[in-house]
Amino acid sequence: MSDTAPDLPPRPVQTGDDRAGEDWAGAAGARWLAHLDRFEGMIAPVGVALLARAALSPGERVLDVGCGGGATTLAAARAVDPGGAAVGLDISPDLVRRARERAAGAGAVEAVFVCADAATVRPDAAPFDRMISRFGSMFFPDPRSAFAHLRSLLRPGGRLDLAVWAAPGDNLWMAAMVEIVRRHVDLPRPEPPAPGPFAFEDCDYLGEILSASGFSEVEFQAWTGDLPFGGPGATPAEAVAFALEGMSFREQVAALVPEAAERLSRDLLDLYLDRHTADGIMMPAKAWLVSART
Repeated sequence: MSDTAPDLPPRPVQTGDDRAGEDWAGAAGARWLAHLDRFEGMIAPVGVALLARAALSPGERVLDVGCGGGATTLAAARAVDPGGAAVGLDISPDLVRRARERAAGAGAVEAVFVCADAATVRPDAAPFDRMISRFGSMFFPDPRSAFAHLRSLLRPGGRLDLAVWAAPGDNLWMAAMVEIVRRHVDLPRPEPPAPGPFAFEDCDYLGEILSASGFSEVEFQAWTGDLPFGGPGATPAEAVAFALEGMSFREQVAALVPEAAERLSRDLLDLYLDRHTADGIMMPAKAWLVSART
């Protein structure tokens, strides 16, 4: 991919739907924390693939953007030990608090967690050798400015590794659920590339942002597989509860009258019964593993 790209048009910021406008410093972060084990268990296979592709080395200093509960940061810290260090960065104080608790119980692994906006903060340990993000980079209102800032946090020759979701149509774990919810709840249909889980479904769009932000050697690799919705071993009933309580349409669902809520629950239960295996509710998924250099 070319090292340069034309200026991109301003990006729309949409709110109030199932894909954008989430308050990760507040309600969204608290919701993720309340279901942390299920969220992390579901996306763990992509995190493993991301770290395998990143191939971190002992002695490197790595920044984890949008670190959530800190699982990828701690894995990165183990990969760069001895001599290296990992810093986890997230805007949610709830998630950073939990990540610090985890780090305290992780023994000698060197991991530090910072609560701040990745689009503007400059951690004390900057510049870093490496930067990773597992589904933590798709929510910036101004991604060009944010990625230009993130580039400044890497040393010359440093490397960025991201995992981002591909198109919703390639992610049945989301698409099938949202289709059912829309039968019962009026959810607006956002126009990409609004900030949200699928903001970077278009590789050309993300590639242009990275190039315009000063990154080079931008490469994409597709990851496909089945993810355990609601975490490994979840039952169909647990998957329904996770969908209704853990997703961003939670408030709209909670406003339904009891009869409508029961119909929605039954429809979701049918979906997850059909996908139930010994390993849990296995749902097809696709992500892009993206690498770039300064």
